[in-house]
Amino acid sequence: MSTVWLALQFVLCAALIAVAGFVLSRSADALAEAYGWGRGWVGLALLATVTSLPELASGISAVALVKAPNLAVGNALGACVLNLGFLVVVDLLQRHQPIYRRASTTHLLSAGFGVVMLGFVAMSLVTGRGAPQFLGVGLYSPVLLGLYLLALRSVFSHEQSSREAVSNDEGAALERPAPGAVRREWHRFTSAALVVLAAGSWLPESADGLSQALGLSRSFVGTVFMALVTTLPEMAVTVAALRLGALDMAIGNLLGSNLFNVLILAVDDVAYTGGPLLAEVSPAHAGTAATALVMTGLVIVGLVMRPQGRVLRVASWVSVGLVAAYGINAALIYLAGA
Repeated sequence: MSTVWLALQFVLCAALIAVAGFVLSRSADALAEAYGWGRGWVGLALLATVTSLPELASGISAVALVKAPNLAVGNALGACVLNLGFLVVVDLLQRHQPIYRRASTTHLLSAGFGVVMLGFVAMSLVTGRGAPQFLGVGLYSPVLLGLYLLALRSVFSHEQSSREAVSNDEGAALERPAPGAVRREWHRFTSAALVVLAAGSWLPESADGLSQALGLSRSFVGTVFMALVTTLPEMAVTVAALRLGALDMAIGNLLGSNLFNVLILAVDDVAYTGGPLLAEVSPAHAGTAATALVMTGLVIVGLVMRPQGRVLRVASWVSVGLVAAYGINAALIYLAGA
């Protein structure tokens, strides 16, 4: 298959994912208003789950069909790093002040759970074949599932408590839309989700072909190129949420997508028949996991300190650190050549 045809497939996947991601953001915002859900939780649970479907579909395809575990792990962890890097774009688009000045403290929960889950992944990657397993599945997989479910419950409970406190203070009743309008939004949401899933399933074959045609390692292609395309829904949804004035939904989508991306590693582990997934891949991925930990830590610091100034009047110092960490990680993965 020619490189041009593989590149065209890549571009087509990108276009489908970007358009579907924009529709998802509109529908999710309408559903949040209809059911009285917090925008941060909608971004974390509903949007993050659907916008991460390309990573899920491509990860399963990579390990089950292409037999390329490095592509799957690189995609999931690379998407985490790219999502955190996209917070820089969000910061640049908020011209009045850094995003950390207005963001809800609820995101500290999401980021904190992200650190814990990424920490388990990093330890498993470093341990390699010495990590405990059962029936060919690493014991880290059920741990990641439990942490993800706990994160969803914790964020939902925190936001509901905050919303109830505000409602009691204001004494205002929530106006519910017509049932027909809600059904139409669910139909739009589901249709867009199916488009995202189909495009994501198509992606691994072209990504693997490109890695061979260009002479690049699967780890590098998964971490950089494939992660870029599969995170297009998150990017499209984030920009659309910002246009709606829903900053917390935008941030919640990116941080929530990271939680789901780490969970995808557990799903890929079950789908992979060659043994525990993280024991069969290049140790270079531990560097990507460590980079995601550093970047998440920077976001936590920003949410606590809430910096007001901008470096060269462009972006906050947190964003400068995120860009530096992403660039170093991409360079190290490329030089590793695994």
